[in-house]
Amino acid sequence: MYSKENTVCFTGHRKIRKSDKDLYTKIYNVVESLILQGFLCFCAGGARGFDTMAAEAVLSLREKYADIKLVLVLPFLEQYKKEESWTDEEIDRFINLTKKADSVVYLQRDYSKSCYYKRNQLLVEYSSVCVCYKSRKSGGTAYTVELAQKEGLKIINLIEK
Repeated sequence: MYSKENTVCFTGHRKIRKSDKDLYTKIYNVVESLILQGFLCFCAGGARGFDTMAAEAVLSLREKYADIKLVLVLPFLEQYKKEESWTDEEIDRFINLTKKADSVVYLQRDYSKSCYYKRNQLLVEYSSVCVCYKSRKSGGTAYTVELAQKEGLKIINLIEK
């Protein structure tokens, strides 16, 4: 039903710059454009910030395009309990996403040092387009975008220059 050719992954920073006030609208417009090009499956990693915004945009567009699917690829169960500084609002949004997603994939039960890298590798492995919000040359987002480039994915970076 869904293949690498019609699957998109998201990766981005947890903190959104104040200057990027219209980021959600950009995500929404890019996702809608990809839907119109035949992309049907959208995979997000479940992190705060960009991942959450991207997943919410997909869910919003699913009301208009019933054939699209949101897949959450999560590194481990209840990641908000391990990661520091999740607000109550962020936890509520995360739980809401897990309830509304078409599929939720947990890579493992508990945290390990490599679980985020495994998640990022899986996102890239099953996608042909990577929509990102990347401003730094190091960290998880940079790693994922670099991997996506090596694997030949089309990269769409929504960061404001």
